[in-house]
Amino acid sequence: QVQLVESGGGLVQAGGSLRLACVGSGRSLRDYAVAWFRQAPGKEREYVGGTDWSGSTIWYSDSVKGRFAISRDGTKNTVYLQMNSLKPEDTAVYYCATTDHSLPGSNPAYYTAWGQGTQVTVTS
Repeated sequence: QVQLVESGGGLVQAGGSLRLACVGSGRSLRDYAVAWFRQAPGKEREYVGGTDWSGSTIWYSDSVKGRFAISRDGTKNTVYLQMNSLKPEDTAVYYCATTDHSLPGSNPAYYTAWGQGTQVTVTS
């Protein structure tokens, strides 16, 4: 059974950058899709983006496209979310998730394992 742990969240000013990491254990992440979601207080969990099993095809939501980048490091069983040009509306708890499929999807119900989340706060 795979377990995911996110790290890298914190407090940053608008325009700044953060890099989140999602480390997997119990199973290699390399053969499976991994996605990032976020949830702000009082809002539904929102799809940020996802990578296919190989890392060669990555999808992003319109709200983060051009600012965020997802990448994989198979040697570390880790998926990263590089966040640049952060805005106050990016403030949320960020979660990584994985599935038994090779392609990601935007529906949270598609995913079978989740991390505990890491808080990102962007001040204006």
